[in-house]
Amino acid sequence: MRVSFYTLGCKVNQNETGALAQLFEASGYTVVETGEAADVYVVNSCTVTNFGDQKSRKWLRRQKREHPGAVTVLTGCYPQAFPEEAAAIAEADVVTGSGNRHAILQAVQKVLDGTAERVVDIRPHEKGEKFEELPMDRFAEHTRAFVKVEDGCNRRCAYCVIPRARGPVRSRAESSILEELRRLVQTGYREVVLTAISLPSYGTDTGTGLAELVEHAAAVPGIDRIRLGSLDPDMLTDEDIRRLAAVPQLCPQFHLSLQSGCDKTLRAMRRPYTTAQYAQVVRKLREAFGAEELSLTTDVIVGFPGETEEDFEKSMEFVTAQRFLKVHVFPYSRRSGTPAYDFPDQIPEHEKEARSRRMSEAVEAVRAQEAAAMQGRKAEVLLETPLSATLFTGYTKQYLPVAVTAPGHKSGDIVTVTLGEWDGQRSKAAAEE
Repeated sequence: MRVSFYTLGCKVNQNETGALAQLFEASGYTVVETGEAADVYVVNSCTVTNFGDQKSRKWLRRQKREHPGAVTVLTGCYPQAFPEEAAAIAEADVVTGSGNRHAILQAVQKVLDGTAERVVDIRPHEKGEKFEELPMDRFAEHTRAFVKVEDGCNRRCAYCVIPRARGPVRSRAESSILEELRRLVQTGYREVVLTAISLPSYGTDTGTGLAELVEHAAAVPGIDRIRLGSLDPDMLTDEDIRRLAAVPQLCPQFHLSLQSGCDKTLRAMRRPYTTAQYAQVVRKLREAFGAEELSLTTDVIVGFPGETEEDFEKSMEFVTAQRFLKVHVFPYSRRSGTPAYDFPDQIPEHEKEARSRRMSEAVEAVRAQEAAAMQGRKAEVLLETPLSATLFTGYTKQYLPVAVTAPGHKSGDIVTVTLGEWDGQRSKAAAEE
């Protein structure tokens, strides 16, 4: 039997699809690439925007039209957040939510063998539910592994449907995480990225914490690098910063969620911090890790309901002043099921797109300046994808992408380089022999 996967959304979704693929393989299925004929087609959905839901529905219709005898599966955040709407999609033979992923195999088998014409199994999230274990040991990136450590979010940001789709915070047992890290080392991985829906919430339901997890992960022999997923600035305490800075394996790169550089907009978004508080956390991180060593990335939404031109200019001024190495800029996407959907003063699409372009141009100029300032510095690079016999791509610990000539080295090696000229996408670098 052959199975094909289509994944929408975040790194957590990508991780979960990989785990599902390994579950199917363990049951005798062959995972095939998108576009190849299969007996089972699975879409792991994202529901952050209405557009994501549309993409899932469109993909299911196409698979059912082109492969009428195959079993189609809709799983993930879309059916979890909007179960009645998802259950009504006739092109999906199996519909499940963002939990109980192990039951997908059983549901598919029921449809394949004819004991059920269709299976809809969307179980609501409940208070006190446990983290669902979906361990992985293989990734598309051969040198970096993504380890999911938490699920769910207890926040209620005005624009976000994720708490509805993912349920409350559920932390994975530390013993399970460390055991997976040991398996990954045996498989050859040297760098791990700790991912989650709300990473700084890790341990709030179990009495532990993220800093403690990082310390213990660093103690696993063979783990040379640790990266963290997105963090909320108000949940990063002084003690957390002090402890994290003392872990040599932790890469000095933080994705510190911002969303807007205007206090009025942050209040409307129901984000629990001000720009002054955000800037203070940035200052403390730079003091703890060293201003030249640290790099920061973030997300910014433009065109949120009620955002005036003055508000946008304030946001852009604050964002550029933080000197981020990279900023993901998003025009606000109106999402049904969220409070912001009904907010007055919705911004026209053309204006949101215009602001997105202006913000992107401003932050890209800063990115180029920050990268150029690193020219001549020495840095360690974990070599990733080989481009030729001598040219590799990789990332510094500060998450600066580089192209490096490294004769005699292979993917997975860590080499010291001198960073060279920035070409707008990556830095050129020469390996230190």
